[in-house]
Amino acid sequence: MKRLIAGIVAAVMPLAGFAAYPERPVRLIVPWAAGGDTDNIFRPFAQMWQKHLGQTVVIANVGGASGTRGAKEAKDAAPDGYTLYAVHDYIHSTYYAGVADVQYTDFEPICLIASTPSVLTASPKTPWKSMQDLLADAKARPGQITVGATLASTSHFFPALIEKATGTKFKYVSYEGLAPRMNAILGGHVDLTDSNLTQKGKVEAGQLKFLAIATEKRHPEMPSVPTLKELGVNVVFDVNRGIMVPKGTPAEVIGKLGASCAAAAKEGEFAKAMKLQGTDVRYLDRAAYTKWLKEADEMNKTIAKDLGLYKR
Repeated sequence: MKRLIAGIVAAVMPLAGFAAYPERPVRLIVPWAAGGDTDNIFRPFAQMWQKHLGQTVVIANVGGASGTRGAKEAKDAAPDGYTLYAVHDYIHSTYYAGVADVQYTDFEPICLIASTPSVLTASPKTPWKSMQDLLADAKARPGQITVGATLASTSHFFPALIEKATGTKFKYVSYEGLAPRMNAILGGHVDLTDSNLTQKGKVEAGQLKFLAIATEKRHPEMPSVPTLKELGVNVVFDVNRGIMVPKGTPAEVIGKLGASCAAAAKEGEFAKAMKLQGTDVRYLDRAAYTKWLKEADEMNKTIAKDLGLYKR
């Protein structure tokens, strides 16, 4: 009888511990430098999230290796709910391009929170006044127009899809994340990059040029910018961001994280913050996010093969 009671107590003790979760601040690994898009989206979300989670959410910027350094640190963390992972579509592209050994199935999905449409953006030093001008020049000078990109990430896949759709060829220059890419294009060191509507003010000030947006329809924030599709370039592309935790995280913890994530995503202040980031709130719960991730992974695998970047 004593052994039976001891066994029951031993089984219940861990559950009681997780029932009290979280008992201390949690750490959210953002695998890019501070000041970039991913950082600027997750910081306001963390402020909303901690209110509903009941503990401080501390942002930890772990950049390097096209985002894979942070991914590895998150993967290897203890599965106790105190290390969270801020992820976007690069988790698929870097894996299939052979840059990383980490893939989305190494984690447990919690929720998707936001979607940011991509905009093909040019340096003001370039001569083009339109997407048509760029394409004509690119066909006349194959491999000479430079694109700032984080290799094998979304900023690489997006212009590569444009290359494939238009029969053009660009020259890629590698940068680690958005902030250095934007510094490069603002300084005229590269001709093109993938950016988003957060750069609207710089466009209006003549510091950058938006050539086309990769949405199905023109965006209300910049209705003067044509879509790639309406210009005959069949490319729709966005960057989607969500939260994951290491494999093996207890179901009780995942449930608490999911419930608080849902409440944070509905906050009006979060929607206002995302508008400033040229981003749409796009909440998916664990089940819907899991299904979406599988579809996104297959899409990125196909893109990597189509672009000749597949290394698996």
